[in-house]
Amino acid sequence: MKVNEAIRSRRSVKYFDPEHKLTRDERAELLDLAMQSPTAFNLQHWRLVVVDDTEQRKAIRAAAWDQAQVTDASLLVILCADLDSWQKNAGRVWHNAPDAVREAMVPAIDAYYRGRPQVQRDEIMRSCGIAGQTLMLAARGMGLDSCPMDGFDFDAVAKIINLPRDHAIAFMVAIGKKARDVWPKPGQLGIAEVVIQNRFPG
Repeated sequence: MKVNEAIRSRRSVKYFDPEHKLTRDERAELLDLAMQSPTAFNLQHWRLVVVDDTEQRKAIRAAAWDQAQVTDASLLVILCADLDSWQKNAGRVWHNAPDAVREAMVPAIDAYYRGRPQVQRDEIMRSCGIAGQTLMLAARGMGLDSCPMDGFDFDAVAKIINLPRDHAIAFMVAIGKKARDVWPKPGQLGIAEVVIQNRFPG
């Protein structure tokens, strides 16, 4: 499937075939493609929590207002990120860069993030958003369906997955084979309303 076809045919699916299983290779490919996503300063601060355990899935479903896709999807990925990755030996993600680039980037990372907790949080949310979209489009390209989810108790899910204190959850993505057809898109805004040329009107 071409990328433009995957983009146009991707829908948020709520009902998945609980009997459908991903092969090990399919799962590995999906996660590898998600990890190709760009991140600020190449920090790769996302952490993809793949929940396979049946009882853990049930607990997350209970914390997600009993939404069926949590337990029925073939793959459930919780997109989290390390808020402090910028100060945890950030140089290791620049080891293949030329010496001059690496020597410039590492102190620049520290200068950009230190003392700016909102910037740290904003960056991980942007990065998780990009990774999540990559994951969903990769799934669609493989003939699978997906559902991004933020309808859950974040604190409860954090406890279930034993989220470290210096991490945050962005959202979850359920992936699998749809069990029901979805209705047509409920309404798309027109390009004239969404796309602003150069600047907003004064």
